[in-house]
Amino acid sequence: MSAQTVKVGICGLGTVGSGTFNVLSRNSAEIAARARCAVEVVHVGARRDNPACELGNTRVSRDIFAVANDPEVQVLVELIGGTTVARELVETALRNGKHVVTANKALIAEFGNELFALAEEYGVTIRYEAAVAGGIPIIKALREGLAGNRIEWLAGIINGTGNFILSEMRDKGRDFADVLAEAQALGYAEADPTFDVEGIDAAHKLVILASLAFGMPLQFSSVFTEGITKLTTQDMEYAEQLGYRIKHLGIAKQTGGGVELRVHPTLIPEKRLIANVNGVKNAVLVEGDAVGPTMYYGAGAGAEPTASAVVADIVDLARALSGGQDCRVPSLGFDSHNLRDVRIVPMSEVVTPWYLRMVAEDKPGVLSRIATIFSDQGISIEALIQKAPAEGETLVPLIVLTNKAAQGSMDQAVAAIQALDSISSEVVRIRVESLDG
Repeated sequence: MSAQTVKVGICGLGTVGSGTFNVLSRNSAEIAARARCAVEVVHVGARRDNPACELGNTRVSRDIFAVANDPEVQVLVELIGGTTVARELVETALRNGKHVVTANKALIAEFGNELFALAEEYGVTIRYEAAVAGGIPIIKALREGLAGNRIEWLAGIINGTGNFILSEMRDKGRDFADVLAEAQALGYAEADPTFDVEGIDAAHKLVILASLAFGMPLQFSSVFTEGITKLTTQDMEYAEQLGYRIKHLGIAKQTGGGVELRVHPTLIPEKRLIANVNGVKNAVLVEGDAVGPTMYYGAGAGAEPTASAVVADIVDLARALSGGQDCRVPSLGFDSHNLRDVRIVPMSEVVTPWYLRMVAEDKPGVLSRIATIFSDQGISIEALIQKAPAEGETLVPLIVLTNKAAQGSMDQAVAAIQALDSISSEVVRIRVESLDG
């Protein structure tokens, strides 16, 4: 039976919740035309009102579970965040036969396998476009637009806070702590910025993208994460001299040995489009065997950009409900009973070129010993920058760019270099990616 009006319940009236309500209200005519039915918010669950939106006569409950248990609600929108109460709320809604839309990347990344199975059991679906890259429709691109492709790899700037920090460090020569403080003052970073600067937020998003791209179960615990807290303006400057820029990327790649899942700072050629994505913007680059490289760029956060993605999922569900049909595409774009059991490639086997920065004594034989260590591990040097020592100084910065090497080999080389008496600092190393397909 088709629906004349699809009735929605929103749980959480913060930045994204209020943005979602406002977009649904402001664009109601366009949404109804595209969904082939009216979409009405009939129930809001929130601990307090938000002056950013006018709820009018919409029913409001301070207990969010009242929305999940409301028989009138057909689609529950979870925008409360976290993984404890949110998980219970979503499970309750699914068991009550309600479709769910969420922007909660941590919930999907950590508990998505169980939630998707529960949704199938009760004949409903979960949509989560807003969980990755805010307003960029990357989930739909992978589930639908690129469905005919074998995805080879994807790489994304998927945390706006980290990208803002690195952009400011490069463009203005500011140090990490200074820019982080500004990001917090501007509301880009939380009081505790760990999830953003240590790569956890990006890892949540990457595992979702990888599951969609490769038809594999969500495996958040398998993602390698490395943050940006140790990067310096020196690294930014030397990267530029070598023709690169440093970005904090999430990378998922199919190889002969399995799937790589990694989040870390990366040198990428300065001419690549993704190298020029600055500020709080997000971008995801996807390589498909048929289409080649495609890039998706836009606002990765914010009230209405994220609401745009939430509302797109609501419209998707409303179309299906108005037509009396099942939703068009499975949550992961694949039959969840036939997901691939893939090997996650250990980081010791991941092969990339490398950037290294160290401080060495300015005396004969130092470079020769370093070159010998690299040679012993089968690593060749592609480029070298050695600065002249300042007046009265005997130590100089030494920057090395290598050809491809497995991390295991590089680990051994770095350990041997740091053991040299002529090296007076920890060796900083950053992976390099060409991202050219």
